[in-house]
Amino acid sequence: MFDQIYEERLATWRNFRDQLELSLSPLKDVIVFYKLAPYVSILTDPWDKSSWLGPWELLYENQYCEFSRVLGMCYSLQLTERFKDKMFEIHIAMDHSKSQTHYLLCVNDYVIGYDEDNPVKQNSLPDYLVSQRIYVMHPLH
Repeated sequence: MFDQIYEERLATWRNFRDQLELSLSPLKDVIVFYKLAPYVSILTDPWDKSSWLGPWELLYENQYCEFSRVLGMCYSLQLTERFKDKMFEIHIAMDHSKSQTHYLLCVNDYVIGYDEDNPVKQNSLPDYLVSQRIYVMHPLH
């Protein structure tokens, strides 16, 4: 999808969201999908919500840093019927054991972004991973 022109990306993204409606593993699917996104080191300031691109702006820009990938995953899920009423939060978390920052997408009791390949249950996160800031993501519908 990410190598297509904008209009084609829009259609492909819509088809992907339609597939999420019936998927047996939608959280895993969204992780796999955004691993293919073109990576840049810094696109979005995670600490300044006013600078975050909206879903269609993000798709138009077609460049994804670690944080904007989390935004893309959030928007993709929020814009489905299946997930439209779920609670979404983005956490900026510090792993104090490794002095490493993680951008986490929490969808009800699952977390995307801690394990780079799989969603994990929120209650299975280690105690040394501490949220520095939490953003509640309001519905897009």
